[in-house]
Amino acid sequence: MNKYGLHGKLQATAGKGAYLAQILLEASKLVSTAIGCRLYLVSQDSSNPDAVWVTEVWDSKEDHDNSLQVPGVRELISQAMPLLAGRPEKGQELEVLGGTGLEVELAHIS
Repeated sequence: MNKYGLHGKLQATAGKGAYLAQILLEASKLVSTAIGCRLYLVSQDSSNPDAVWVTEVWDSKEDHDNSLQVPGVRELISQAMPLLAGRPEKGQELEVLGGTGLEVELAHIS
């Protein structure tokens, strides 16, 4: 069975990339409890510290959409929005065909 994937970049205002990444890492903890969440990976661009990438894998698009109802997720979204340097670009929607995974847990960004 194929999975639903998303991959996208969020550009923070100057100097706010680490704070945005922290908020997204908190979001990853919340959505890890959501039905169908297989991966929620937060990465910082090595050439642009204010660019934060999010890669997600879900059992279905419906599971992803339902994750917005997880308690606390909308609050984190409202904290992140003022940090963005503009409207978020639409991420790439992917049909995940397979591969291997590694469980990743990041405690914090220093």
